[in-house]
Amino acid sequence: MQGDSQPAPKWMFWTGWVITILPCLLLIMSGIFKLVKPGFKPEGGPDLQWEESLVFSLGFVELACVAIYLFPRTAVLGAILLTGYLGGAVATHVRIHDPFFIPLIVGMVVWAGLYLRDARLRALLPWRV
Repeated sequence: MQGDSQPAPKWMFWTGWVITILPCLLLIMSGIFKLVKPGFKPEGGPDLQWEESLVFSLGFVELACVAIYLFPRTAVLGAILLTGYLGGAVATHVRIHDPFFIPLIVGMVVWAGLYLRDARLRALLPWRV
């Protein structure tokens, strides 16, 4: 299967990286806020009802998943881990009756970026019209 995958055109590779970086910036910022706990809560932000002792661990897990996703050799594993993490975010938002489309969209963008930049994934999941 390794010989069957053709390298991506340059535009597809770079577009994939741009699409990859966008959710990563959002997730890195979120993870850092969980680790640092700046002491302020955005006005109108939802109370996610997580214990304070768990917030640090969630931030660490979030940043670790992003780091695994950004390395090309482990990107597929990182995308799977981020899908699980964002699935938990969707469940949390549903539980508190908050709109859940943001983590859902972020998860789709994670996979779209990886699909564009990884020929192995495109060979495994071909787009058929």
